[in-house]
Amino acid sequence: MDFKLTRRAALGAALSATMLAGSLGPALAADKMTFTMATAGSETDQRSAALANVFAPMVAEFADYQPGYNGTLFAQGTELEAISRGNLTMSIASAQEMAQFFPEFSIFATGYVHQDAAHQVRVFNDPLMDPFKQKAEDELGVKLLSVMYLGRRHVNLRQTREEVDVQTPADLAGVNLRMPGTEAWQFLGSALGASPTPMAFNEVYTGLATGAVDGQDNPLPTVVDKKFYEVTKQIALTSHLVDLNYIAFSKAVWDELTPDQQITVQRAADAAAAWGRLKQLDLENNLADFIRSQGVEIYTPDLEAFRTHVQAQYAGSEVAASWPEGVLERINALGN
Repeated sequence: MDFKLTRRAALGAALSATMLAGSLGPALAADKMTFTMATAGSETDQRSAALANVFAPMVAEFADYQPGYNGTLFAQGTELEAISRGNLTMSIASAQEMAQFFPEFSIFATGYVHQDAAHQVRVFNDPLMDPFKQKAEDELGVKLLSVMYLGRRHVNLRQTREEVDVQTPADLAGVNLRMPGTEAWQFLGSALGASPTPMAFNEVYTGLATGAVDGQDNPLPTVVDKKFYEVTKQIALTSHLVDLNYIAFSKAVWDELTPDQQITVQRAADAAAAWGRLKQLDLENNLADFIRSQGVEIYTPDLEAFRTHVQAQYAGSEVAASWPEGVLERINALGN
């Protein structure tokens, strides 16, 4: 079930969470804190592994890290609200999810904007991000600690190339492409030329197997991790989104940390993001042959046709109207 908070309601929830955290201050000082983390990803997902293998040990002296995978703690898309309410410490949040609360975040979820993993890091650490981060803290009670590289997203279909040969956006007409349910994701699906179909991540495998959807878009490591290659026949390497996630942390809990603990948490988040980034890049570079061995055809369509079409859909759209003036140009200037 999807939920939306108005900015006023989100701010109220954040303030309530701050008061709650304040009331727990003495107890937290005496005992280890508990950092709960919710994600729709699996335990073997590189982002999950990065937090478990790098972040958790670095904060272990003062915090007990307790993750929940596959949407078991909170349903996908509700994690940020849980943080805002004070029911969750941290999550792996997408720019698309942030855009539900602050439409301007959709600029970071736009097709063919980020160039690569290094570009993502430069953008996140640039002063252009400061107003975005501050608004998330002030109005939602969420602190964005670091940026995680999810990978280049490609179109993955259950049909063979004889049935659907994806060379340009026109070839995706009528294709029911699973996309998460947020407006930013749905807009991207339409911009690609497909018919975007909202579906929870943990339902995608069954949806592909039964034909409820024709395809999905994810990086190659996710295709392997979730075994989508078992229920699909082809991958068109559209590279339409160099996707990212943020390590989102409760601002209320952050404010309860000592300065030294805050430094440790920040360093742990950055280290986990860097570890996960390298692992994900390595997987991307080495998984194509395995996927082909499973009977999936992989090919590159007309990328210029996709890039031109997708960017044209954003130009002058209501989505782009929310972007602060000059930010897109500054993002481009940080590219290669």
